[in-house]
Amino acid sequence: MQSGLGKTNKWILEFNTKDPTINPLMGWESSSDTLTELKMEFTTKELAINYAKKMKIDYEIIEPKKRKIVKKSYADNFLG
Repeated sequence: MQSGLGKTNKWILEFNTKDPTINPLMGWESSSDTLTELKMEFTTKELAINYAKKMKIDYEIIEPKKRKIVKKSYADNFLG
């Protein structure tokens, strides 16, 4: 399996749901807060932090996990 690296160099600002409720008809979680539908992308962490500070938004930074790269070749499937 191969996992791509596309779109891994962006920082995303997401909003938390303020008033989650359960939809009585379907049983799904819903909210009247439309900010949860908004995702903003930034090219750098500093730009995202500056925007949050400028707009007086409380923020939490979640650093990306380091990827462990295991180099394999096709021949490894048939050895040992």
